[in-house]
Amino acid sequence: QVQLVESGGGSAQAGGSLRLSCAASGRHFSSYVMGWFRQAPGKEREFVAARSWSGTTTSYADFVKGRFTISFDNAKNTVYLQMNSLKPEDTAVYYCAAGGRHWLARLENAYDYWGQGTQVTVSS
Repeated sequence: QVQLVESGGGSAQAGGSLRLSCAASGRHFSSYVMGWFRQAPGKEREFVAARSWSGTTTSYADFVKGRFTISFDNAKNTVYLQMNSLKPEDTAVYYCAAGGRHWLARLENAYDYWGQGTQVTVSS
């Protein structure tokens, strides 16, 4: 049974940093792409960042380029989202996802498995 468990959410001041973690278990993910999405209150879920375990695919939403970094710890089967220079508009529930359709990495259709989400709140 595949499980994606996010952690590391919380509160931060504008300009601060948080690191989200997503521990993946239940299958081999070496051929998969891992993505981070977010959903703010009253808005649709949107793409944030994605990377394949192989490293051949890396993609970021324009609004996080230069501020957020997606990375892996292969030994721990864990994917991270380092978030720097946080803004109040980054406030959302952040979701980790895993899927096999690398060519759709920026779209929800690429992903078969989703975590439960972790809340990030940024105050001004």
